[in-house]
Amino acid sequence: MLQATQISKHYPTPRGPLEVLSNISLSLERGDAVAIMGPSGSGKSTLLYILGALDAPTSGTVTLDGHNPFQLAEKQLAAFRNKQVGFVFQDHCLLPQCSVLENVLVPTLVAESRNGATDRARTLLEQVGLKDRMDHRPAELSGGEQQRVALARALIREPLMLLCDEPTGNLDRAAADTVASMLLDLHRSQKTILVLVTHNPELAAKFPSRLELTERHLEKV
Repeated sequence: MLQATQISKHYPTPRGPLEVLSNISLSLERGDAVAIMGPSGSGKSTLLYILGALDAPTSGTVTLDGHNPFQLAEKQLAAFRNKQVGFVFQDHCLLPQCSVLENVLVPTLVAESRNGATDRARTLLEQVGLKDRMDHRPAELSGGEQQRVALARALIREPLMLLCDEPTGNLDRAAADTVASMLLDLHRSQKTILVLVTHNPELAAKFPSRLELTERHLEKV
């Protein structure tokens, strides 16, 4: 379960604190999927990074599966994110010198055990339609294919939560529809908590639940 309670985020400026998020609360169970909409600069990515423990809130609490990641030491926090949270960003962030299969396996390099990791990576790549591209380098793939690799990489460690920041923002319509469909199919099969942020209403409409971030507050659509 993801539980965010009264999350606020301020950034210091010469003119005083800049408030980006104000008293946001959110509760999601395993298997839930929600799209958070809002214009550029509304704080969507900031909220996503807080939920994924990449950035700490100014106030409020976040717990995932009953654990508050911000109470962990730096090394334990990194291990928590690596195991419990999968990230898919607008930029696929693949390593150009590595094969598709090697890119998917990157998160497992710091795992205590890598038993079965290669088999799982191959299975995920088959599920995203890249069975015949595992030995290719990212430069040999289309943008949509590269983003499908990023999706498989995000799920390699069977995370409890999958966070996506404009995952189709750099893709054409056909590739975006393919990635969105695969994202939701994998979410259902893996039973993750899925949170996606976007300013694209067509992408958000594919989700069973939609919220909008406006004026620093989160409201149901």
